[in-house]
Amino acid sequence: YDAVCLFVNDTADCDVLRILSLVGVKMIAMRCAGFDRVDTRAAKAYGFTVARVPAYSPYAVAEHAISLLMTVNRKISIASTRVKMANFTLDTGLLGMDIHGKNVGVMGTGKIGQILCNILNGFGCNLLCYDVFENDEVKKLGATYVSKEEIFEKSDVLFLMMPLLPQTKHTINRDVLPKLKKGVIIINTARGGLIDTEALLSGLQTGIIGGCGLDVYEKEQQYFFQDWSAK
Repeated sequence: YDAVCLFVNDTADCDVLRILSLVGVKMIAMRCAGFDRVDTRAAKAYGFTVARVPAYSPYAVAEHAISLLMTVNRKISIASTRVKMANFTLDTGLLGMDIHGKNVGVMGTGKIGQILCNILNGFGCNLLCYDVFENDEVKKLGATYVSKEEIFEKSDVLFLMMPLLPQTKHTINRDVLPKLKKGVIIINTARGGLIDTEALLSGLQTGIIGGCGLDVYEKEQQYFFQDWSAK
């Protein structure tokens, strides 16, 4: 084959690329936005062309991020479980907060982040953004670009919408926990490696992090796309 098509959890490290080059493959086509599992230096050395989908279902991802926020904030999963058990009490564990008027941080304002900001604008929240490249369309929504330190300090809700790069790996880590606003809700629909899982668990257990909605997990490769219900 002249090309191979890989998905989000497929590995194209130096060893894999070396073997592919030996059998005549010349192109790696990623059917996803991220390319963090491709060794780009090795790809260049072996003469590969690497392609990706820069805007992979951006509306679906942004809307899903909002769904996760609503599920975590309004305790929908807990309420659903109670209803299935015929428990209709309204005692504890079901109280959320209004998003209106809250500080909502968005780290990463590319295509998906921009769409997310547009949706969030309808909630009437205060949009705080962080990105190395500021997006003029996001600014038109009234969003304010701030430093990492400020977005950690002020955000009641924090969305991670960044690619996974050496600079962004473990954006949420143990050193960051004391900088976060107590009770912050963190939503990650980007890449699992943006969050140090051990630090996340510590933040949840101590109450620094009030809730978390994840569509990704840094060690997801061994679990995703398989049925583990009977294992």
